[in-house]
Amino acid sequence: MKIIVCMKQVPATTKVEIDEETGTLKRTSADSRTNPFDLFALECALRIREQVGGTVTVLTMGPQQAESMIRDAYMMGADDAVILSDRKFAGSDVLATSHTLSQGIRLLGGADLIICGKQTTDGDTAQIGPAIAEHLHLPHAAWVGAIESVSDTTIRVRQDLSSEFQVSEMDFPCLITVDKDICVPRLPSYRRKAAAYEKPIQVYSCADLPEPDLTRFGLVGSPTTVERIFPPPSGAGSVTLEGSPAEKTDQLFSLLAAAKYF
Repeated sequence: MKIIVCMKQVPATTKVEIDEETGTLKRTSADSRTNPFDLFALECALRIREQVGGTVTVLTMGPQQAESMIRDAYMMGADDAVILSDRKFAGSDVLATSHTLSQGIRLLGGADLIICGKQTTDGDTAQIGPAIAEHLHLPHAAWVGAIESVSDTTIRVRQDLSSEFQVSEMDFPCLITVDKDICVPRLPSYRRKAAAYEKPIQVYSCADLPEPDLTRFGLVGSPTTVERIFPPPSGAGSVTLEGSPAEKTDQLFSLLAAAKYF
């Protein structure tokens, strides 16, 4: 079975720089980590590979600093990895990002199963996975909380939908997005860690994609725009209350009343 896991690097700190002109994060200026939800997606892929065989390929879109995330994925057990990196991808919204990733999947010859984390901690839209499936015209199941069974031709999953569960069975090829309660990601292996630094990482640009139509990538291909984005002020306006619990209560009540919270 050929499994592709879509992963992303996200800021590891709240101290990020904003491009005021485009309203996008300056990702190369911030410390980064693997999006936590994507670790669960990778673990699911590795467990499925252990059960039915096959390969696990990690696919990401971003600057080449994403190589550090790829090395971590190799340490967990991923077989191959691809980075889609091009300045033309910068500033992508959900539509442009999902289109780019779907193009990357087509470049790799498709997959039997595509697995994404439910959402990212920087965007939180939870839309990328289903949007990729729509671009590829694949059946998909989002918010998967458990994988009930996998065969050579089908996968059966339980979707955790706010107030109820839904069990879905799909033929391959298909796509799922997984929630954080689905499993516990394994720790990197020392043996794989030693080998991870020697494993190759394929890097492709926009020109390498099957349909390099520049109107569908990056800011140009993003129909949604951010009117304004800014980091919240750090430590501004903090007030220290002193005295007994009763005195602090009175002070807090006065502050809230002055701010017209009630």
